[in-house]
This record gives sequence, structure tokens and C-alpha cells, in this order.
Amino acid sequence: MSDSVIAQKSPYPVEVVEGKKYFWCSCGKSGRQPFCDGSHEGTDFLPQTYTAPASKTLYFCGCKHTKGAPLCDGAHNAL
Repeated sequence: MSDSVIAQKSPYPVEVVEGKKYFWCSCGKSGRQPFCDGSHEGTDFLPQTYTAPASKTLYFCGCKHTKGAPLCDGAHNAL
């Protein structure tokens, strides 16, 4: 598998809605960061589905190196 593109070296704050599904971009190529726009087509990457457990602000990974995908775990601090 090829390496993902670092979209940004910080998380994306997103107001999520309880029960709504979100499709996090794992390749880093999407123009709709942090969410998928289909730019992964032809690669080994697939979007990751995330269903919000509650309505609140969450921080989605922007560097694509998190171990807790799709949410930020601070991995961008080591890049």
C-alpha cells in the first residue's frame, strides 16, 4: 500500500450530529477534508465510516497518521 498524503498537520474540528454517518478520507487527497470526495479511486485507500455517538465537536485527523482513525491522536506532533 502506498503512503497517504498529509492533508494538514493539525486536526479538523467538526460539529457532528448524533447518529449521522461520516466518511473520513484516509488517503489525504480529498478536496473536502477531512471527509471523502472519491479522490482515492484507483488507490488502495478506502474511506472510513464513522457514526457519531453524540452531537458534539470532534477532532478528525488531518495528517492521516493517527492510530485512532478517524479521530486525531496527536500523531501530527511527531511529523
